[in-house]
Amino acid sequence: MTVILEINTLVWLGELSERHGRRITLGEVPDQVWDEIARPGIDTVWLMGVWERSPAGLAIALRDETLLASFREALPDVTEADIAGSPYCVRNYVVDASLGGPEGLATARDRLAARGLRLILDHVPNHVAPDHPWLTAHPDRLIQGTADDLARAPDAFVEAGGRSYARGRDPYFPPWPDVVQVNAFADDLRSATVDTLVSIGDQADGVRCDMAMLMMNDVFARTWGDRAGPVPAEDFWPYVIPRVRARHPDLLFVAEAYWDLEGALQQQGFDHCYDKRLYDRLCHENAGSVRAHLGAGLAYQHGLVRFLENHDEPRAAATLPGVRGQAAATAVATLPGATLWHEGQFEGRRVRPPVFLSRRPQEPVDEPLREFYGRLPRVAAAVRRGEWRPLTPEALPDNDTHRDLLAWTWADQDTRHVVVVNHSDRPAQARLPLPWVDLRGGEHRLTDLLTDRTYDRDGDELTGPGLFVALDPWAGHVLAVPARGTS
Repeated sequence: MTVILEINTLVWLGELSERHGRRITLGEVPDQVWDEIARPGIDTVWLMGVWERSPAGLAIALRDETLLASFREALPDVTEADIAGSPYCVRNYVVDASLGGPEGLATARDRLAARGLRLILDHVPNHVAPDHPWLTAHPDRLIQGTADDLARAPDAFVEAGGRSYARGRDPYFPPWPDVVQVNAFADDLRSATVDTLVSIGDQADGVRCDMAMLMMNDVFARTWGDRAGPVPAEDFWPYVIPRVRARHPDLLFVAEAYWDLEGALQQQGFDHCYDKRLYDRLCHENAGSVRAHLGAGLAYQHGLVRFLENHDEPRAAATLPGVRGQAAATAVATLPGATLWHEGQFEGRRVRPPVFLSRRPQEPVDEPLREFYGRLPRVAAAVRRGEWRPLTPEALPDNDTHRDLLAWTWADQDTRHVVVVNHSDRPAQARLPLPWVDLRGGEHRLTDLLTDRTYDRDGDELTGPGLFVALDPWAGHVLAVPARGTS
């Protein structure tokens, strides 16, 4: 199963350069650093923000007081030199020369492949930079306006080359000031998107598509109405993805997706879509809500990306501190589907730097958290094999705390595991009847892979009333259960 580590490429290379006392680009990353990234349990690296950033977009950002205030909040000693512009305001899908250019990326990909890791890069389908070549060479690929639109709503339109263009947006928020909206209904835009993604597929093993749901026919029509022209008979992604896969059959497609459109995007060709619902429920709701979400079909769940943070969300150590974060991470890591970790998450970073910045503040390492994450991805890789099955915790007499527990099993021919997490701030107890009848009639030793503690239990108890669990608030077990024919 796919396990992704997201790296803010610009910040990461800057810190490596400072650590080694010389400028380091993608082609010059020391082998020891790649070895550290290729930790057991990680199989894919997402190098976020490698493409050429827009000078015009940077100039807009430097005039935006709201953005500048967010930069100062994250990095109190920020200077103009620390502001590089948005990696999602792309001027050209060519690796930025300051990061090592295409040759540096090719070397990095080779280094990752030698360690068994795939490479994912970004694609921004919904908008382009205000100085993108399309504004002069291919205006029909973009949503255009009129001089009256520009005069009436200068925050929603921008002038370039004597034409008026709509600024990029989604239907629920004001326009983004530094980007121009593409027209998802334009045949030429769709063909150009295929070409762009084929080019990305030449350089990487997968692509993370930013705000992918904005390009769906119904969403785009609702956002842009008559300005976009007639709605095509074929939806955007079913047109694009098969044509890209004709050139790159194994290219991994990952969608940033919201608004409960994950299932629809899976049907339209994406391998995995962000599971924002699970994130929200782990952060803000009870175990019953999480269980309800996990009741969805298994094919759908395998197509989700489970995460506790990414560059758009607050740091997990800030929102889910201490053992609560460890409980949520245990759940995320051991569910079906893809898993997304964020560089700095394992060390307990609490500041989320805006993606415009090339530098972040220094923060102390949370050593207990680093030790926990030193085990978790490796443990999860051992556990997530074979068939996943949810377990229903059963109540003890006069005790309703079983409702606070999340539990499931994994089993294949030679391994079996039980995961149970207390998703609450109170102690919880329950029985977990295990589904493996061959456990009956013998004694069995269960081992918690997170702590190495062992528990000797009677097989008739495990399958009858069930495994007794008693967990402190936000505690959990990942238990290895003897496979058939062992004890």
